[in-house]
Amino acid sequence: MKIIAPHTQLLNTVKQFNNVMKATIFTLIAVLLYSCSNEKLQISAPVVPSLPVISVNKSTETTYLEYPAAIQGTVDLEIRPQVGGYLDKVLVNEGQLVTAGQPLFKINELPFREALNNAKANLRAAEASVLNAKLEIDKLVPLVQNNVISDIQLKTARTSHSIALANVAQSKAGVATAQINVGYTVIKAPVNGYVGRLPKKQGSLVSPADPTPLTQLSDVHEVHVYFSLGETDFINFNAKYPSSTTAAKLKQLPPVSLILSDNTVYAQKGKIDMIDGQFDKNTGSITLRASFINASGLLRSGNTGKVRLSMQHEDAILVPQSATIEIQDKIFLYTVDKNNKVAKQPIIVLGTSGTNYLIKEGLKSGDRIVSKGFENLKDGDAIQPEVLKEETLKVAAN
Repeated sequence: MKIIAPHTQLLNTVKQFNNVMKATIFTLIAVLLYSCSNEKLQISAPVVPSLPVISVNKSTETTYLEYPAAIQGTVDLEIRPQVGGYLDKVLVNEGQLVTAGQPLFKINELPFREALNNAKANLRAAEASVLNAKLEIDKLVPLVQNNVISDIQLKTARTSHSIALANVAQSKAGVATAQINVGYTVIKAPVNGYVGRLPKKQGSLVSPADPTPLTQLSDVHEVHVYFSLGETDFINFNAKYPSSTTAAKLKQLPPVSLILSDNTVYAQKGKIDMIDGQFDKNTGSITLRASFINASGLLRSGNTGKVRLSMQHEDAILVPQSATIEIQDKIFLYTVDKNNKVAKQPIIVLGTSGTNYLIKEGLKSGDRIVSKGFENLKDGDAIQPEVLKEETLKVAAN
């Protein structure tokens, strides 16, 4: 019988335990390595996103540009007195529509009536002096013919007659002036139009030198709408409508619309009929004028609004504004190449048409762009194009 020493048995137990621990450690390492290899496999094979893609093609589009505008009547007049005196009557109300020749104000005419009577009396006295001078000539003529007196006296009489005739003419002018001043006491409307504010009331002392007019009269059967173009817009405007003369250019310009202050469109179209001869040095802009018929009287002098110009563009490329991003005042979009890889492309915008940008530079017909979901894209990323039903963007301009 073989007897095993106690320490030998203990050593065998420790060896068995070590073997078990080694096996366990190897198993854990294998599991970890397997997990890491799977993780690396997942990272190296990312999912390609599926994003909507549209193709852009050329088309004929109309864009609209809007400019702040000021509205004036065809005639805006300050009504002022031409003679001074007390205001006897105010014959109209504020805001009243009056016709040409209708009396507006009456100034006390008594001083001017007396001045007229005095001028008439002076005329009669001058006419009597002419008769006296004529009688003197008639008396002296036979005396001179008979050599009774010298002809110097006759010449003197004839000179006095000429002076008397001049005095008559002067007196007649005085009568005419007095009559005009009497007429000026009734102030009439020079044109049809609407009466403005009436700061002077009955009994007020008025004078031609007053800083404030009696009222303002505005003829608004037709209105002039003034707006300004900057230098760049004016260059584009001239390039779109070239012509040798301004008159020829005005004839070919299309009608314009007027946007009122409540953003409604005025029913009547207007016509540009004036282009200023020079730019304003302070603002760097040039003024244009459009005229609008105002039969209903809706528009008044002092109104504001916006003039909308339409410009037609041949071979235009449109992209949705939602397909673009703006970074530091520059506009970009993502184009898709034949390998379905994207690239950030800068574009230059010519204008807007509805919710779309009209592209001046950066795209050509047939290019494909990502329309949505490009927020996390970067240059060179691959995508799975999700072609929209309408591949070619055709959005009508408003």
